[in-house]
Amino acid sequence: MSVFKSYDIRGVYGTQWDRETAYRIGFFLPRLLETDRILVGRDARLSSPEVFDALSRGIVSAGCDVADIGLCTTPAVYFATARFGFGGGVMITASHNPPEYNGLKVSRAQAVPVGYDTGLDRLERLIEGRIEPAPRTGRIERLEIRREYLEHLAGFEEGIRGVKAVVDCSDGMASVFIHDVIRNLDAEIITMYDSPDGSFPHHPPNPLIEANLADVKRRTLEEKADLGICFDGDADRVMFVDEKGAFVSPDLVIGLLGLHFFRHSGGDHRGEAVTYDVRSSRSVVEFIEALGGRPKICKVGHSHAKRLLRETNGIFGGELAGHYYFRDNYFCDSGMIAALLVLSVLSREKTSFSELVGRVKRYHFSGEMNFKTDAKDRIIERILGEYGARPQAAVTDIDGIRVDYPQWWFNLRKSNTEPYLRLVVEAQTAPQLEARTGELIAAMRTLDPELEREE
Repeated sequence: MSVFKSYDIRGVYGTQWDRETAYRIGFFLPRLLETDRILVGRDARLSSPEVFDALSRGIVSAGCDVADIGLCTTPAVYFATARFGFGGGVMITASHNPPEYNGLKVSRAQAVPVGYDTGLDRLERLIEGRIEPAPRTGRIERLEIRREYLEHLAGFEEGIRGVKAVVDCSDGMASVFIHDVIRNLDAEIITMYDSPDGSFPHHPPNPLIEANLADVKRRTLEEKADLGICFDGDADRVMFVDEKGAFVSPDLVIGLLGLHFFRHSGGDHRGEAVTYDVRSSRSVVEFIEALGGRPKICKVGHSHAKRLLRETNGIFGGELAGHYYFRDNYFCDSGMIAALLVLSVLSREKTSFSELVGRVKRYHFSGEMNFKTDAKDRIIERILGEYGARPQAAVTDIDGIRVDYPQWWFNLRKSNTEPYLRLVVEAQTAPQLEARTGELIAAMRTLDPELEREE
């Protein structure tokens, strides 16, 4: 299986890719990005120093300079690439994957992401070519971005006061900045697992899997905190639990962020676009509309979300996976900015986090379910044929199929990164949700008796 994925390059390091692959990627990156200056950051995985060395040697062999910003978050790479005018940026990370994985997130000038359909496909072909070092070898120089980046983050801290939060850094890269970020907040912030450790000793760095939130849930209850916050391994995603220790579906946070931009930010943003992915709750759409925003549906994936936000000049956007994007952050995602704005909203609204979430949530939501099958295309085609022809069906086909009815809807799509069919269902009542979900799964199993649900 190729390490060139829909949104990045990722795989088990030393098995699926190695230092030679990293060198070759580095050598051909300047040609792909059409630049002679590339910024590189990295996470704390045990293989990241070796990847940095090989990648950087490849870049400079092509006659391109490397700006090394060291250990950092993925959002810090986006920020620095855009702020300092680099022609490209690379973050060495495997995000939320286990320790044996590593990867590369690549962006162009202004932190525009490079996905498989916008350049990684070409890079995959290029690295099979002949290496001919340039006459001039590039330089590797250290670039300090900490002061400018912390100043940037401070611009999102207004209004935070009197709240208490537990923050789980997942032994990941949020740890690099968290203590400086919270130092001047008028709030009580309790941090945990807040030293970078690429072996992730406390729990896997994927907060979308609710089992990985057990510690932050427990600590939130013990501390009687107003909420718990958990970052993924490279801090481009963030998840929340309420004061009762209940997981908050990440799409609902789009609605909470809407309170900041349309009620508390001090500007008139009525009519501005807010992006949401095809899996997000109808509750979010209705809530944003009621605030005065203009919701715009998007394909799943950070490259699609950033592109749509740029195209619409949207003020912010979000995804069910816990990515949140901001126009004032170069149209890029940042878990830290999302967390700061949620703290600000909670401070200003002067109510409990669970009550705030309850204002957004109006329907019963399944969450995303994963199914292994070799009949993905046939299942989607047949389900669309049956459900899309029903009365009052409204079909959206930008990413798999989303079929909306007045009282319920579902989205069925192929995973962009894993061998799964993914299903999301939402309905007005819990019995409706159970019945519709069971009906859809039964229809899928009729088409493939070997269908397996992954827990």
